[in-house]
Parts: sequence; structure tokens; C-alpha cells
Amino acid sequence: MPLSAGDRLGPYEILAPLGAGGMGEVYRAGDPRLNREVAIKVLPERLANDPQALARFESEAKAVTALSHPNILAIFDVGADQGVTYAVTELLEGETLRSHLGRAVLPWRKAVEIGIAIADGLSTAHSKGVIHRDLKPENLFLTSDGRVKILDFGLARWTPSSTSGQAEAPTLTQPGVIMGTAGYMSPEQVRGAPPADARSDIFSLGCVLYEMVAGRRAFSRETSAQTMAAILEAQPPELATTGKQVPAALEDVIAHCLEKNAQQRFHSAHDLGLALRATLSGSEPARLIPAPSIPVRPFPARWIAACVAVLALAAAVYWFAMRAKPIDSLAVMPFVNVGGDPNTEYLSAGITENLINNLSQLPKLRVLPRSLVFGYKGRETDPRKVGQDLHVRAILTGRVVQRGDSLNI
Repeated sequence: MPLSAGDRLGPYEILAPLGAGGMGEVYRAGDPRLNREVAIKVLPERLANDPQALARFESEAKAVTALSHPNILAIFDVGADQGVTYAVTELLEGETLRSHLGRAVLPWRKAVEIGIAIADGLSTAHSKGVIHRDLKPENLFLTSDGRVKILDFGLARWTPSSTSGQAEAPTLTQPGVIMGTAGYMSPEQVRGAPPADARSDIFSLGCVLYEMVAGRRAFSRETSAQTMAAILEAQPPELATTGKQVPAALEDVIAHCLEKNAQQRFHSAHDLGLALRATLSGSEPARLIPAPSIPVRPFPARWIAACVAVLALAAAVYWFAMRAKPIDSLAVMPFVNVGGDPNTEYLSAGITENLINNLSQLPKLRVLPRSLVFGYKGRETDPRKVGQDLHVRAILTGRVVQRGDSLNI
């Protein structure tokens, strides 16, 4: 039975209903102890005796409690009273992103600012082991004072850190079971292949970014089944075909989020936030530079393998030598093709990409993706300044020189 104004849940007095969703009803309530208004989310009566729904509700509460970030809805309390299970959160004034998109088109700069706020919130959630898994405009809130809040961690997967002393929170995902919302799920979610990781949220945020900029959904079809098939097989229409004028760098960032292969997306929400900020500043680190398509004389494969092996070994030696003060973040800058010989251009780019891909496999090391570093290609840069701009502890640079039959790296 729905609650009415004047009803009480524990110490809280219900003031008015705010809305309802599949996993809960939300009310405005008063907290007389602190003389403030809060929002209370209660499990619907029809789900009160459903152990799975209750586990999901408790999972959301535990997941959000582990987080503290201005772009994530804050949770104050959880409890049960007279058979009603509830969670108490901060009260937000404003509207969901879905409501706003249904009423007005967002300028691309505003869309990017919203995307940055979401990426920052996700970065904190992911650092705590929380994967949202249901990011969509309905779960993003624009407050009346200009903030952005991530809502509804009801499908979140929470894996606390090993030092927290807590067991993994309940997760409802089973092999072959699809969790999420059609149109915003990542390909790995559509395939029902758990566990979805942080890169799944990045794909969903890419869908949201595309919709904010294009004014239409990235994978919109007549049925949910067709939409999920499109996520697996199709590419969204290019933004140019929607009539929207946006920077090429922004289109590249969105495309990078929507890669079908999770390994080819941004490695973290933090990196995505950096790329989005670059599009606002007008700098080019967010630009995805295609590999050169210059006819070249191929080098023996053993040269390439040897070069990559030597460089990877050098990086590993340096890593262990610095273990007393470990390097936790690294940017591999585009190797300079000294002399501009087109026959070595593909090699310099290939070495850079191979280093990025291989060093990214090292544990506890954040390596910036290709999209953030290749914008510096061909530019005179100060490594210290680049390191500060990209927020990394170390910069790896290199040069490739062809002299006759000798190749110097």
C-alpha cells in the first residue's frame, strides 16, 4: 500500500510522493532530528517478499554507502519499519536527464560538461569496486543548481577492496542472464557474459553522450531484441548525418567509448574525463589519429619484435628500479620519426601502440590510451608539462632513426 503524507517510517515523516520505478517508490520526507528534508526510497509491496528484489535493494544501499562524491547521490540511512524496507538519501531538486532531453536539445559544450561530471563520479565508483551497469538518462539527475548526480545503483556489482574486510555484495547476475536497459547496455552485457567491468559503464556513458549531442539514441530500433542486435553488430550513425556541428575530437571520443571490444575503449573513466576536458579546451589530446596509410618498405618482423622486446624490458627494469617509489601512471608518447622518412613512419607508430598495449597489462599501472597521446604527434612538447597536463607520474618518449640498413631506436 502506498504511503501517505503524515505516515512515519522509523524517525522519518512522509511528506509527499516523488516518483516510482521498477525497484522502488520515492517519497519526500522530513527528518526531525536534523531538521532537514530527505528522500526515502522504499521497496514496493509487491516485491517485499521477493528475496532477489530485497537482495538487489540491499546491494544498492551498500554500494552507494561505500561511495562519497559530489556527482553520486548520497545515502544517509537504511532501515525497516512495519515490514517496509527503505533507504534515506539526499533530496534533489531538478529533473532527470531524460526529462531534460525530452524538452530541450543540449549544446555540445553542455553535453560535454555533463559527461565530465558523470565520468568523474564513475571514476570514484570504479575505484571502490562499484560498477553501475544501468547507466542511462533516467538514472542521471540535473539539479536546479547545476550539479549532475548519478542515481540508482540497483543493478550495481560491488567488489570491495581486499583491505576493506567485507565480502562481495550480493549480485544478481548469473551466466547467460542479461542485466541492464536495452539501448544502453554494452555488448558484453547483451551477451550475458559476466562480470561486466568498468569499461561496460564507459560504453553506456558513450551511449548517453551520443544521445545528448545527436538528439537521438545511438542504437534505436523498433524492438528491444533488434536494439540489442544493433549494439552487437551495428555502428551508430555518424554525428555529421544528424546535422549537429561538433568538434571532430568529440566525435572521436564518443566513438572510442562505443568500441564493440571492451579492450579498445578508454581504460578508465578517469581517462575518459581527461579526453572530454581536452575537447572543451580546444587542445587535441582527445583526437584519435588514424594509423598512417603510407606505402612503405616492410621491415623484417624480427626487427619489430626485437625493438618492442627491448623497450618493454627497459620499462620493466625501470619499473622495478623505482619500486620504492612506484610509478602508478604512465603516458607513452608517439615515437618521433627523425628525418620524417615515410619508410619508418609506420614503425614508429607501431612501436608506440605496442608499448601502450603491453604496458597496460601491468597491474597497478594506469597507462593512458592512444586517443590521449597521439594528439601530441608532431608537436614540440616539454615532457614535464605534458605529464602535468595528463596527470601522470611518468612520460616515456622515444625516437626512431633509419640510417641506411641500420635502425636506431
